[in-house]
Amino acid sequence: MNEKKIVELAKQGDKEALSKLVNTYSERIYNLALRILRNREEAEDVLQETFITVLEKLHSFDGRSSFFTWIYRIATNASLMRLRKKKLVYQQISDDPDFQESVESRVFVDWSQDPSVDLFDRETKKKLDAAINELSDIYRSVFILRDIEGLSIKETSAILNITEENVKIRLRRARQYLRDILSDYFEERVISKYVK
Repeated sequence: MNEKKIVELAKQGDKEALSKLVNTYSERIYNLALRILRNREEAEDVLQETFITVLEKLHSFDGRSSFFTWIYRIATNASLMRLRKKKLVYQQISDDPDFQESVESRVFVDWSQDPSVDLFDRETKKKLDAAINELSDIYRSVFILRDIEGLSIKETSAILNITEENVKIRLRRARQYLRDILSDYFEERVISKYVK
């Protein structure tokens, strides 16, 4: 049975169809919320909130977007609202046109060619996670949806309700910021390797 049919049955109150939707999307929604919030309990709360919203608003789902896009938008918005409520302070990336020039004028360490760097070692993963957490929520959400979740620009645009061009701009800025942070980190690693 295809997803459209399952959604239609769920809209009519079919509990088995609703259960299929929950089983299909629970893990992905939880992982998305966990990546945005970095907190297991809050990710579980977002998962629950998302499906409560789905139950309440399923009748209004008109199929103009895919069900996947619709439910991801709900989950992303719930996650971002939690960030805003917590009033976390993130280092803001300037929207000033000079931002790009200042980032592009830096000399970046090409750590990708260093065989001593294991991208999956714990220290590196911890540094990457910390850098992602420093992104403001508008950049972090685009980065997570595009580069971690692997969604297309079009899907990301629909989920965040922004233009595709805005997705590209925010993604470029997020990547530049992360590259900047990680270049400093890998430069320190390279220097410390040769000083020893």
